[in-house]
Parts: sequence; C-alpha cells; structure tokens
Amino acid sequence: MPTDPPQVPALEELLAGAHVVSLPMRVKFRGITERESLLLQGPAGWGEFCPFPEYGDAEASRWLAAAIEAAWEGFPVPLRSDIPVNATVPAVPAGRVPEVLARFGRVDAVKVKVAERGQTLDDDAARVAAVRAALPAAAIRVDSNGGWDVPGAVSALTRLAGVGLEYAEQPVPTIDGLAEVRRRLRAAGTPVLIAADESVRKESDPLRVARAGAADLLVVKVAPLGGVRRALDIVAQAGLPAVVSSALDTSVGIRAGLALAAALPELPYACGLGTVSLFESDITTDPLVADDGAIRLRDAAADAWLLERYAASPERRDWWLARLRRVHALLAP
Repeated sequence: MPTDPPQVPALEELLAGAHVVSLPMRVKFRGITERESLLLQGPAGWGEFCPFPEYGDAEASRWLAAAIEAAWEGFPVPLRSDIPVNATVPAVPAGRVPEVLARFGRVDAVKVKVAERGQTLDDDAARVAAVRAALPAAAIRVDSNGGWDVPGAVSALTRLAGVGLEYAEQPVPTIDGLAEVRRRLRAAGTPVLIAADESVRKESDPLRVARAGAADLLVVKVAPLGGVRRALDIVAQAGLPAVVSSALDTSVGIRAGLALAAALPELPYACGLGTVSLFESDITTDPLVADDGAIRLRDAAADAWLLERYAASPERRDWWLARLRRVHALLAP
C-alpha cells in the first residue's frame, strides 16, 4: 500500500533546528571537494537535507520530506542490526586506489566510479584492475551515473567484465537505453547485471524501470525517494532485489540509509553506505563508518562543537535557508 507523506512541521520549527555545514572531502567526488548540507534537529532526532545545488526545488522537496521523516517521525522497526557496506572508489588514478581502499578497512564489495568526464575507458579499466589486484575476492560493481550511450556501455562493460563484475549501475541515462544494454549483454553472453539508480530516484514514476524489464536490481536512496517508508513501498512494488545507497551524506543521512537497509525484508547486496569515509571529518563524534565490512545500526547525533567547526559561510547559510523556505512551501498544505 502507498505510504502517506510525513506531516510537515511549520517553517519556524524547521528553522529553529537548522544548521548548515560544509565538510571537506578527502578526494574529489561528483566534481566537488566540499559537501554542503543542512541538518535539522527535531523531536525524533536529526534529519539531513542536502540535495545537490543544481537540483530544482520540486526534486529537492523529496529530500526535505525524508529529512522531516527522520527528525520528526523516526524510522520503522529494524529486522537486522548490522548492515554490510561496500567501499567506494571515486574516479581517481589507478595508483591512488590502494590509498582510497585503505580508508574503508576490510570490505567484501567495492563500487568503482567510471565514465568520468574527461577520462577514457583505459582510465576506467586501469582503476577497476587496481581494485581487483588489491582485493582479489571482492565483489566489484561499477557506476557510470549514466555517462555512456548504449554502444559505449556495451563496449565498456564487455571489456570490464573480464575482471568479474557484480553489476553495472546506471550505465546509460534512459530507461529504454538500460533495457537495450541489458538485452545486448544477455544476447552476447556477457555476465553483467544491470542496476537502475537515476532511473528510479529521478523519475516521476520510479516503478517504470521495473515494468520495462530494464534492470536486474534497483539502487534505492532514502533522500531522493522521499523517506524510508516510501522507499520500502517502492521496493515492495517493484519486485526486484534492492541495494541501499547514499547521496554523499553525513552520518545523519547515512543513519536514514541504515534504517532502510535494516527494514528491508531481504538484503542480498552490500550497501553503498560507507561514504562517510570520503570526508575529512563528520558532524558526529561517533561517525557511521564500517567496521569489518559492516556498520552497526545506531543513532547519529550532530555534535555542537563540530557543527560550529564546519559551519558554512554566512552567504552559503543564507542560500540554504532560502532554499529550505522555498521547498517547505511546496510541501506545506
């Protein structure tokens, strides 16, 4: 059954518990070296509102709904207390792969970013090979964020499949394109599953990818889908295996991802929730990072000193608060 959206608090209530931070990244990720976020403190805990700056207000409204659910409603009852997670390797030179992997400790799965603008398939192949050399037994999945066209995706995945891929995440931008890549790979006997990410979280109808037979599994992220309960509903209706991932969140946002992973009836894949390790610092004294390949389910509370230490500039704080006001107006009755 579809889930009802959370009740929307008054704007004044949101503003009273709002903190805007800017956290430095260890490596460039999605083209940024600083990650800005607006954190909200509510009666149930903390929520995170951090849609990327280029996202419009309508798309950002789902992120605010997720933050309100976390801070004002809380999360569903968990079915598990330890969540397996993958390491994430950004589009770094192959020589930096061991350094990046070292920050994650022991992991059984690694997501590798590929198809970065300005780089080549040779760069991607070298990066993936470096991961395989460092972790011979790990499951490797690649993520191109829709960066290839259909012929390019088929060619690239045919080549990268030689190292053994668990799946390829969003190799092309469109649902029709995903279906075609999946068809061509299967016809050629190339053993690479297709996962849909943007085709779930950025579509007005997140179930269309499942109806089109365009993917073998779904990548689900709490914030872009409007909260844990809505994400659970989408997975249930899609009838496909799900991988829980994050949107480069602080530990507050990761806590919501853990809540989703903990509440899913089945969790067949390691989750993309280990990205706090990509930050130089976090906003909690107990960061939600992996220990021996998993994160123990627990709450994340922002620390007052860290909120002050990483407070965004006045100009950026004003920008985020203005955004909050606009997006709240879209959610409020």
